[in-house]
Amino acid sequence: MFSLRVSFHIISSGLCGTDKHILDGKNKVPLPAILGHEGAGIVESIGEGVTSVKPGDKVLTFPIPECKECQFCLHPKGNMCLKEKVLSPTGLMLDGTSRFTCRGRKIYNLFGTSTFTEYTVVHEIAVGKIDAAAPMDKVCIMSCAVPTGFGAVFNTARVTPGSTCVVFGLGGVGLAVVMGCKASGASRIIGVDINEKKFPPARALGVTDCLNPRNLKKPVQEVVKEMTGGGVDFAFEVIGNTDTVVAALESCHMSYGVCVMVGESPSNSRLSFDPILLLPERSLKGSIMGEYKTRSCIPKLVTDYIQKKFNTDPLITHQLPFQKINEAFELLHGGYCIRCVLLF
Repeated sequence: MFSLRVSFHIISSGLCGTDKHILDGKNKVPLPAILGHEGAGIVESIGEGVTSVKPGDKVLTFPIPECKECQFCLHPKGNMCLKEKVLSPTGLMLDGTSRFTCRGRKIYNLFGTSTFTEYTVVHEIAVGKIDAAAPMDKVCIMSCAVPTGFGAVFNTARVTPGSTCVVFGLGGVGLAVVMGCKASGASRIIGVDINEKKFPPARALGVTDCLNPRNLKKPVQEVVKEMTGGGVDFAFEVIGNTDTVVAALESCHMSYGVCVMVGESPSNSRLSFDPILLLPERSLKGSIMGEYKTRSCIPKLVTDYIQKKFNTDPLITHQLPFQKINEAFELLHGGYCIRCVLLF
């Protein structure tokens, strides 16, 4: 089973907030490592037993694999394959080896993908063939940002027409959530972010009201409840901060409010809130990769994008050659980009 490997040439890779969290030391992974998990490329070679892709195929990498054999993959709900490397990252392939070295030193893998490199090796269960017409300079965000945001809305929260929503964090994934809420017919979408440079693109994609918590005289959740007559129907935390998870939960209407935790909080952090928040039937849910079974579902999203059923191009505000990766991180850190795509 461990021989089922795929080697491919990375064409583009999106810069995700998770990569920044790792560099900042918030999320712990084995180091030194080649980061990046949002990649699009072309298959160069395949190992013995690989059947789902062949050399020349356009593919996406998936940080959440789909082995199609474990109890979770076979269950109709959810997508957390037993072979995933996100919750407990080892930095190694399934056979316990690393495929990268530098000057004789072992370099670790990230989430079974590692896309900040011209060539990478992944297991077949972490790669999916996509439509040959896919524009490779744009579809890399389909391997993480877009399905994570869309799925949080369509699969986890199940936003309903006429509902009210609040989205904490207006980065690439947050704006994908906004797009999903708008497509679901939400009547009001409140966007929350401390970076007001993100407000114009957020409004263009469907946000009706923008809030900067630093400019408010009371906690943002209190303002949201006042604006919506008691709270929103659906709240999404897309930052990865335990305090904003609690704020999002407190923004929900009691009796039927649903809060979805999308952002990855720092390693070893703990949530703390009054359990009375949940007693009157508020719900707190988690969502990873939008609950999409990656290999089975995400290539279909790419086909829908090609057929212009939706347009995620506005999420990509910058494209840079890979050699300018440090500049890309500076843009992300400074809040100047929504999604930056690195091109090889």
